[in-house]
Formats: sequence, C-alpha cells, structure tokens
Amino acid sequence: MRTGFGIRDSGFAKATSRRLRAFPNPESRIPNPRRAKRANGFTLLELLVVIVLIGLAAVAVSISVTQGLASARVRAASSELAGALRATRAQAIVRGQEQVFDVDTRANSYDGAKHRNVALPRGLQASITSAKEDRPNDHTGRIRFFPDGSSTGGRITLKAGRREWHVNVSWLTGDVRVVDTVASR
Repeated sequence: MRTGFGIRDSGFAKATSRRLRAFPNPESRIPNPRRAKRANGFTLLELLVVIVLIGLAAVAVSISVTQGLASARVRAASSELAGALRATRAQAIVRGQEQVFDVDTRANSYDGAKHRNVALPRGLQASITSAKEDRPNDHTGRIRFFPDGSSTGGRITLKAGRREWHVNVSWLTGDVRVVDTVASR
C-alpha cells in the first residue's frame, strides 16, 4: 500500500495496535511483589503430612496382609490335621485293625497312621481332649480309630491369638470336622 509521500506502510502500526489490545497494560506482565510471596507448589509441611499418611496406609496394609497370611497358614494346618485324622481312620478300616493318632502338646506336633511326625506352624498352640485311658503321658493325647470306622472320639484345638480351630472327632462314626471360632477374652 502506498501513501501520498511514497513511503510504503509495512503494517507495523497495525501489529502494534493488535499487541496493545492483547496486553492493554504492559506492566501487567511484570510480577507483582505482593503476589510473589506465595509461590506455586507445596510447602515442606504439606509434603511431610502426605508422606506420613502414605506410611500409615502402608503399615495398615502390611499388618492386614500379615494377619491374613497367618490366618491362612493356620487354616491350612487345621485342614491338614483333619486330613491326617481321616487318613488314620481310613487305614483302620482298610487294614482291619486299630490305628492311633497321637498329639504331642509340648512339641506341637502329631503322628498319624503313616507314623511320620508333623510339626505345627510356629505360633500355633495345640491341645487335645480325649479319654483319660488314651493319654500315654502328661503331654500326649491319643485318638484311636477302630476297623468299623468308629473311634474313641475327642477334640484337638489349635489356637493362634484369639482364633481357635477345633478339629472334632465323633466317637460313634469317626467323622472329622473342623470348626473355626473366635475365643472370647
């Protein structure tokens, strides 16, 4: 575009006016010292609070998982004990002769028809309620299974903390059942 003086207009004036409309106050680009007191981001105290909360959550989860694993381990031990009792009963029926199942409360172990000593997991206490005649010594209890499938009966209690698992053996049928209970204090 030409003007009357022969000078060409480069559009500088138009571009400058556009910039001025976009930033009406050129000083608005300069940070305000009053606003600069609070910088964007988190304070050290806020970060520490978040880290402590994450730590507490991690501890709670780990305790829950640990208790769940311990409970599963004890549940598995009681199921294994019940299986050993059933195997001893089956051996009495198959062989046609009496079989014994011994529980040693001092060593926290048991010995069934296969005559292998099985130790219970750490932290698990065993006790047995059986006939007085079936107590070879003060720390061993015995349940006898007969060829017809019956038994002398009894109860083996596995205890871990407040939880108890009762493995009940019926004297009439020799049936073995596991009952999970919470002991009251």
